[in-house]
Amino acid sequence: MLELVIAPDNRLRVKTKPVKKITPQLLQEIKEMVKLTKTFVDPEGVGLASTQVGSTGQYFVAKMEDGKFKTFFNPKITKTSKKQKSRFEGCLSIPNYYGEVDRFIWVRVTYTNEAGEQVEEKATGLLAWVIQHEVDHLTGKLFMDHILENKSKLYKVVGKDAGGSDIFEQVTV
Repeated sequence: MLELVIAPDNRLRVKTKPVKKITPQLLQEIKEMVKLTKTFVDPEGVGLASTQVGSTGQYFVAKMEDGKFKTFFNPKITKTSKKQKSRFEGCLSIPNYYGEVDRFIWVRVTYTNEAGEQVEEKATGLLAWVIQHEVDHLTGKLFMDHILENKSKLYKVVGKDAGGSDIFEQVTV
């Protein structure tokens, strides 16, 4: 079973290498990544990059609106919206920390799917957000880097209220 890499582990800063061949072993790792991602329910896991399980290949898995997972091998964002939107973002590898991150509203991405086919598609909404977050992981960049660069506020979960919602406290960086 794969284990999640947690910050400040340097493996999260690795710049990944393109996948040359999709092997049965790699597809098995993808299945395990999906299984691991599904174990996170609070917060919900919606994506996981190779670096988050200690691998160095360019790939990630993302949860689609229908609840199924899609694999992106060698993803490249080829075009983006002009407009960005700010959204509260976190990361499974940086548990309990969140902050406002600006991301493009839509992205056009090319990638190889599990069948080895080249795919190009436009992603919007949460999927566009997840793709940008996971592609950052593949270059060694974390969501906290965006927060530091933009001098945004960072928050830590310090508990739950009576209704089960997270209680946040601002953290000085």
